[in-house]
Amino acid sequence: MRNAENVPQGSPDALLNSAQPNVLSAAPDAALMTVKMWVMVLLTGIGAGFTSGLLMRLLRLAQHLSFSYSTGDFLTGVRNTSAEHRIIVVSLGGVFAGLSLYLLRRISGGSGAEVTGAIWHKQGRFEAAPTVAKSIISIIIVGMGAAIGREAALKDTGATVAGKISDWTSLSPEQRHLLVACGAGAGMAAAYNVPLGGALFAIEVLLGTMSLTNVLAAVITSFVAVAVSWSMLPNVPTFNVAQLSITPSLLLWAALAGPILGAASAGYVRFIGWSETGKPKSYMVILGPIIVFSILGIVSVRFPEVLGNGKNVVQEAFGSQLGPGLLCWLLVLRPLATAMCLKSGAPGGLFTPTMTFGALLGGLLGEGWRYVSPATSKDSYAIVGAGAMLASASQGPLSSVVFMLELTNHTDALIVPLLIAVAGATLMARKLDVHSIYSIRG
Repeated sequence: MRNAENVPQGSPDALLNSAQPNVLSAAPDAALMTVKMWVMVLLTGIGAGFTSGLLMRLLRLAQHLSFSYSTGDFLTGVRNTSAEHRIIVVSLGGVFAGLSLYLLRRISGGSGAEVTGAIWHKQGRFEAAPTVAKSIISIIIVGMGAAIGREAALKDTGATVAGKISDWTSLSPEQRHLLVACGAGAGMAAAYNVPLGGALFAIEVLLGTMSLTNVLAAVITSFVAVAVSWSMLPNVPTFNVAQLSITPSLLLWAALAGPILGAASAGYVRFIGWSETGKPKSYMVILGPIIVFSILGIVSVRFPEVLGNGKNVVQEAFGSQLGPGLLCWLLVLRPLATAMCLKSGAPGGLFTPTMTFGALLGGLLGEGWRYVSPATSKDSYAIVGAGAMLASASQGPLSSVVFMLELTNHTDALIVPLLIAVAGATLMARKLDVHSIYSIRG
C-alpha cells in the first residue's frame, strides 16, 4: 500500500508496479469530499448494512431448509443428515446454480460483474441488476453446500448500493470510485461483523492509497453498515477461541512457517486463477454446476467438512478438534472443492475458503512442530496460519491482521507471532507471484 501524497497520481509506477492494479484518483481531497459526498457515505453504509443483513438471513434460511436443522451450526446440521440427503441437496444446488446462471445470461446477456475488477479498472462502473441476481444465487448455493465464500455476495451488493447512489446523485467519477470501494468494504464488514477490518480492506486492497479522505470515508461506511446489520444479525465474534499466550517456541515457529505459508498461498492463488479460466459456455453453463456439485455431494458422504464456505472447519481448527489425518485430507479436498465450484461457473467468494486453507495448513505444520516443542497450544498454530495465509493470498497484510483480531476478539495475545508470520508469508508470496486472490479474478 502506498501513501497517496508520495506517489504521482496516474504514473506508470503507481499503476504497474503495485501488486494490485488499483486506479489512483487524481482529484484533490477537497474536490472529493463535499457535503453531498459525506451524506452519500452515510447512505451507502446504511444500505450496505441493510442488504447484508437480508442476505445473511437468506443464507441461514437456505442452510436450515437444505439440511433440516433449526439449532446449532451448519456443519453439525450436515453431519446429522443421511448420505442420501447430502447428495440430493448438494446436487439440487448444482441444478439451481446451472439453471439460474443460464437464465441470467439469457436475460441480461451476462452473469454479473467482478466488482473488484470494476473498482480497479472502471471506476466502479458495472451493471447492477445481474450483479445483485448473481449475489442472491451465490448466497443460496452456499447455503446448499457450495464450497465457496459468502462474502462476495455481501461485498457486491454493498458496492451496488454505492453505485446506484452515485448514479442517482450524479457524483463525479472519482467520487463514485471511492464510494463504490467503501460500499464493497462495508459489505465485507457486515458479513463478518468486522467494521475496522472491512474499512481497511477497502483502503488497502480496493483503493490502495492511504489518505485521510479514504480512511474517513471507509471507516464511516463500514461502521455504519455493521451497526445497521446488528438490527438483523447478532453482535458476536465470528469465531470462539480460548485465551492464548505467546511462547518462545511459537515465535520461532511463526518465523519458520511464514515463508512456507506464503509459498503455499502462491500455489493456491495460481490454482484459483486456473479455476477462473475456461468458464462453461452454452449448455455447459447448466451441466457444469450439476456435475461438480453432484461429485461434491458424493465426497461429502465421507467428508462432510467439504461443504459450505468453511467457517465451521476454521472454528474446529481453532479449537484443535481436527486430527492430523483429517487435516491432511481437508488440506487437499477443501481447496479442490472451492476451485471446482468456481470452475463450474458458480459465483462466490474466497475470504473464508482462504482462511480455511491457512488454518488447516497452520494446524498441520503445528502438529509437526509439537514433536520439537509441545509447549504451545495447538490452537495458536491454526490461528496464525489462517491470518498469514489470508494476508499473503490477498496481499493485504494490515487488513488481514485486523480481520483476525476482530473475527475472534481473543487473538490480541498472538499479535507478535501473527505479525511475524504475516510478514514472512506476504514477502514470500510477493517474491513468487504478484497476483492476489482478487487481482487474479479481476
